Amino acid sequence: MQNFFRNNMKNIWFWIFIVLSITLLFVMPILSLDAGNTGDEDAFQIPQGENVINYFQTHGADTTCLNFKTNLQYYGSSFDVVTAFINRVCHVDNINVSRHICNSLLGWLAIFIAGLIAYHVGGFRAACFTMVLLFLSPRFLGHSFNNPKDLPFATAVVLALYGMLLFFKQFPKVKWYTYLILTFAIAFAISVRIGGLILFGYFGLFGLIYLIYTFSTKKRQLKLANKKNIALNDYVSGKAIGRMLIMGLGICVVGYFAGLLLWPYALQAPIKHPIEAFKLMSSFDVSIRQLFEGSLQWSDVLPWYYTPKYIFMTIPIAVIIGVILFFVFCWIKKEDRFWAFFVFFTFFFPVFWIVFTHANVYGGWRHAMFAYPPMVVAAGWGFDALVKWVESKLGINNEQLIINNDDKDANNDRDTANHVSTKGILVNVSSMVVLLVLLIGPIRHIIANHPYEYVYFNELAGGVDKAYGNYELDYYYHSTREASEWIIANAEPNPDGSKIKVASWHTASVGYFFRNDTARFAPLFCRWYEKGNNDWDYAIFTITGMAPEQIQNAGAFPPPDCIKTIDVDGKPICLILKRQSKVDMLGNQYKSKNQVDSAILCFKEALAINPYNEAALNNIIECYLMKGQLDSAKTYIDHELTFLPKYETANYFLAHYYMTKGEMDKAIETCKHIIDCNFKFTSAYHLMCNIYLRQNDVKNAEKALIQLIDHDQLDNTGVQQLIQIYKADGLDDRGAYRKLYKKIATSLDKRGKKKDAQVYWDLYKQLR
Repeated sequence: MQNFFRNNMKNIWFWIFIVLSITLLFVMPILSLDAGNTGDEDAFQIPQGENVINYFQTHGADTTCLNFKTNLQYYGSSFDVVTAFINRVCHVDNINVSRHICNSLLGWLAIFIAGLIAYHVGGFRAACFTMVLLFLSPRFLGHSFNNPKDLPFATAVVLALYGMLLFFKQFPKVKWYTYLILTFAIAFAISVRIGGLILFGYFGLFGLIYLIYTFSTKKRQLKLANKKNIALNDYVSGKAIGRMLIMGLGICVVGYFAGLLLWPYALQAPIKHPIEAFKLMSSFDVSIRQLFEGSLQWSDVLPWYYTPKYIFMTIPIAVIIGVILFFVFCWIKKEDRFWAFFVFFTFFFPVFWIVFTHANVYGGWRHAMFAYPPMVVAAGWGFDALVKWVESKLGINNEQLIINNDDKDANNDRDTANHVSTKGILVNVSSMVVLLVLLIGPIRHIIANHPYEYVYFNELAGGVDKAYGNYELDYYYHSTREASEWIIANAEPNPDGSKIKVASWHTASVGYFFRNDTARFAPLFCRWYEKGNNDWDYAIFTITGMAPEQIQNAGAFPPPDCIKTIDVDGKPICLILKRQSKVDMLGNQYKSKNQVDSAILCFKEALAINPYNEAALNNIIECYLMKGQLDSAKTYIDHELTFLPKYETANYFLAHYYMTKGEMDKAIETCKHIIDCNFKFTSAYHLMCNIYLRQNDVKNAEKALIQLIDHDQLDNTGVQQLIQIYKADGLDDRGAYRKLYKKIATSLDKRGKKKDAQVYWDLYKQLR
């Protein structure tokens, strides 16, 4: 350690690295204080952390954590458990502030460790470039504030990569701290997400390549030295291979079981349950609609290039240029090629695997965030390699800015030494200036839009301005904090003294900010397109999930009852609404009591106040269809479709209108249009089936329902329709179900779902 400091005392980049590290250690937690809550924190992560602590405190008697929400038992949740413990012990009231500070410290650790990796492969200048690039990557910085899953996992992975780097550099005399770092990192990764098992694959692959690389390198060196009398296995022996294998297995085994210590579900069956979790996470069955390339698409059928395109659009151009430089310069020297592959593989493979397996991902590229620090290491190394190339052309042979003129072995010509030093200073200062110039866009975004750094699109993508209405912006709902705090500060009391009802479809995070003012406020759940049916005074809605055609319609959006927007680069990411009238809610109450005429009067009054009130429009259309007043219904359908042309409900009413008018072909085309816009809108298939049946077209009626099978959307209504079709064709109940099971099994087989298909083949055989 003394030699390390002695060797670097005169290296200005070493001191820049130290200053950067210390500065960011304080800056990042401070920045995190302004962050909002994510959509997962209050609804899932915080309660589950408490549930796990209760499990341990009750010695396993409280098993809430084993069946909480959907699939949280399959996650380790170590970050949530540790922060929940800290908050309990320290009696913290504002628990999300402490969570965000801890999150930001893990973000800092990822930046610091990425810098250390860059140092080992390129030197301290590469380390500084890497740290600057990673800190000024707005998406990464934004997630470091409050992402309790992807960011900690990314930190664990980059720490493990650093441990592997040390392991191979030190082998066969591996230091004790390297064992500790690598074991802890593997345990940490698994304790956050079972996907940490990928580190076993990394370790094994790199170990094998390291041995092959070392074998070939030593063989070439011996050949060049003509040392025929020295055996090759003096360098790469069976003993060395065995030692590496034993060391690696020991680290992996200890890391694996240590990673289960805070994971109750895994502790119950340390082998079976983690494997079960790994299989489930590999085929995640939760599907979320995402705004991508100007349309709402389901996450389980997004284009293969979703993740790489999102990365390319949302990382700084400087990183892209740095990666290009990495490919140009960092593979030239043979001694660098193993480490170049090491860095390359760890950012390329995860993205490749997501593409290759058609993984169900959403929310940009946050699920691939663990691949980003190695990518930035490559970029930092690439910039450093370019500077070294420039230095070599200018005759500057080191990265030190200060030349020791007292060194007797140095050039005795002081003027020459000073000249070289001046050139060195000029090159090094210029390199940082160029880097910062390339980062002007991200720097501006961070300063102008804090704490919404993660809502970032680079210059190649046209910035937030071009992304608005084409890609997701505040998909993690950070802006609900600012909106909630604005309502707390500005809301007008109700004349009758009742609580102010605040509607949102993110009630968990919104409710957190009203927790200390429940005497005045009552948060409640409400969907955007149904808000007119509910009782609320103020509402908070992020634009996530809204139709792109609507939010891009300047005449219809934001709606008239919007009193404030939360903006990023002038584009609204969140709306605050103030209820102007509750007559639309009253109309819905009349409609539910079948008092249609009174309901219509209310809806007309509501639409006079806000012509873009979706709930009022849907209700008045339905009322007129119920009354058989088709022309009146059509007027409102046409109006709604002017600003919501792909809205399923409005088009569904249109199909009903055509069907009632006897225009069956138009009704069928409208159903097909709905399915093109949203293939999971099952009512369109059922309606299309009924239309075909009215035309005695049984074949096409069956085809309409078979589409439900092919899209994994077959529900009980579809089953009953198909059974009736098959029975009408002369089959009994047994034969009808047998035919249905065969159809389902065949469809699953064609789509490669062999295991699911076998279930239906078995049912098919049982009915023989």
